Amino acid sequence: MRKLNYLSGILTLSVLLAACANAQVWDKGLREVQKDQMFQSLSSSSVVLIGENHGFRTHRDQHMEILNELRKRGLSIHVGFEFFYYPDQNLVDQFRLQQITEDDFLKQITWGSPSFDYYRDQALFPQLSLGEKTWALNAPRALTRQISRGGLGSLTPELSALVPPDFALGREAYKERFIEAIGGHSAGPEFIERYFAAQSMWDDTMAWNIQKIKQQHPQQILVVIVGEFHTQYGGGLQDRLQARGVQNVVSVSQVNTQGLTESQKAQAIMPHPEYGPRADWIWAAPAVE
Repeated sequence: MRKLNYLSGILTLSVLLAACANAQVWDKGLREVQKDQMFQSLSSSSVVLIGENHGFRTHRDQHMEILNELRKRGLSIHVGFEFFYYPDQNLVDQFRLQQITEDDFLKQITWGSPSFDYYRDQALFPQLSLGEKTWALNAPRALTRQISRGGLGSLTPELSALVPPDFALGREAYKERFIEAIGGHSAGPEFIERYFAAQSMWDDTMAWNIQKIKQQHPQQILVVIVGEFHTQYGGGLQDRLQARGVQNVVSVSQVNTQGLTESQKAQAIMPHPEYGPRADWIWAAPAVE
């Protein structure tokens, strides 16, 4: 019966999407809203998680629209990145203080792809003169690479020192969604365990760093730019933030509708029959690179 209701909901929403081509923003109850309602909600939060597809100009522009709207409301804003590893915070600080060039910064943090052009404006958004800051949140690549290769038990003392205190794997529903994303159980149990441990390390390391930032800056809003999967359906990063006591977290899911049929758009926006709402706010738009 639950699956039947879900499919019926998709058909109903497909008709609504087709009729309202300009309807872009939805709340978690699937009510079509004006963007200003979303911005107002975000302005009263402590942490804003913006899930994105990496390397899309449309998503970059939406990041900046959110940041600028929060600025208009007189908020002090920090910006945190999945793409920067927390041991590199000193390099991020040097870059923001113009003590090193952008080229040197990207070389020293071993930036790969996509182009930094998609994230430069967000990284430079915090105003240092106002006490705002750009933050590196994620686990270093060496740590997660070793976990994916050999599991948690293979870590050297040096790598173990980078693991956040009270580290925990993601919950079972998140694991099932992760298994679906990597192609199902055919990947093999050992592969799944190693790679899910690495995925969980990303989530929990970011949550740990967000927790510390909020303890240091409780009155300022922290906007976190992170891959969609980490924030969808309340799993991953949001779970670990809740476990670490970080409150008033609001999520925005940027849904790329480029090339999707109305039915596919509706399916992307609808709450999942098992995992629930995709996010607190859904911003659906065709995204271009």
